[in-house]
Amino acid sequence: MNVKVEKIISTIMQGVKSFGLPRIIIGLFLLLLFIAAPFVGVNIGTSLSDTFNRFGMNAVMVLAMVPMIHSGCGLNFGLPLGIIAGLLGGTLSMQFNFTGPASFMMAIVFATPFAVILGWGYGQLLNKVKGGEMMIATYVGFSSVAFMCIMWLLLPYSNPTMVWGYAGKGLRTTISTEGYYLHVLNDFLSIQVTDHLVIPTGMFLFFGLLALMVWAFLHTKTGTAMTAVGSNRTFARASGIHVDNIRTLSVVMSTWLGALGILVYQQSFGFIQLYMGPFYMALPAVSAILIGGASVNKATIMNVIVGTFLFQGILTMTPSVMNSMINTDMSEVIRIIVSNGMILYALTRKTEATR
Repeated sequence: MNVKVEKIISTIMQGVKSFGLPRIIIGLFLLLLFIAAPFVGVNIGTSLSDTFNRFGMNAVMVLAMVPMIHSGCGLNFGLPLGIIAGLLGGTLSMQFNFTGPASFMMAIVFATPFAVILGWGYGQLLNKVKGGEMMIATYVGFSSVAFMCIMWLLLPYSNPTMVWGYAGKGLRTTISTEGYYLHVLNDFLSIQVTDHLVIPTGMFLFFGLLALMVWAFLHTKTGTAMTAVGSNRTFARASGIHVDNIRTLSVVMSTWLGALGILVYQQSFGFIQLYMGPFYMALPAVSAILIGGASVNKATIMNVIVGTFLFQGILTMTPSVMNSMINTDMSEVIRIIVSNGMILYALTRKTEATR
């Protein structure tokens, strides 16, 4: 009997170690929030619906971290570069008056060449600074946002729903996607479970398709070479792998996924946010994948799913439950505190395997 108990305890301990105690604690806290929600007057269906929506909105941008992590380029703090490519694709689709699902597809088509070009240049830069990629990526992300603050005013857009009303030129800070690609994924095959609970099947399917593509690629010869470069550059080079080309490919993939990620976010959120909009979007994506169990040179699709759900679930549930408990509206303050707290926690947990 004692042997069986010891074996069970050993199995449980191995499971805890494998999944990670921090993720278990965060998961239990999220579960506690869901349990507490009905007792403080928060509708559980609405809470679940909001959590599913936020997961679908952000999962692709978290997925964008995976290729660069696998190639050893580290956490992609330069994600705003991919987001800018997506913003260019979205605004061009609206400029040419594409509507409905065609508007979303054309936004992807327009965003792709920008993502490839920007990603290639970004990759070339990171190849020059091996070992300091994350610092340079942060600078690239911030500087690209600052540069585009100028370009959004100078680019020759003319769609009256997008430009400033008085001058007739320069894009507005916030542009509505209504009439273009608003909720094209949210509404696709959506499942109305209850009056308050809706499952955005289209966003899940889109993320699943991209996740499957990334997983399949990482199991190809080129994907295996990418993992080898991230594990040990010297060994990979000795094996005949062109390290710089593989790293550049990973950056292009990450930038392209970031572009698609912001398009998914926009169609659900309902607005395109320009100027300083992309400035803070890299940190939540980085934090989510770290909370999911990734390190700076190892990440899986499961890390993306677990991390995004935990991060967005906590971010959704904490303000709702806290507001109801204290009977006042401090949702934005609480959200900022919780978000920054999780970001700080995640960044202090990042680890790097020996190479």
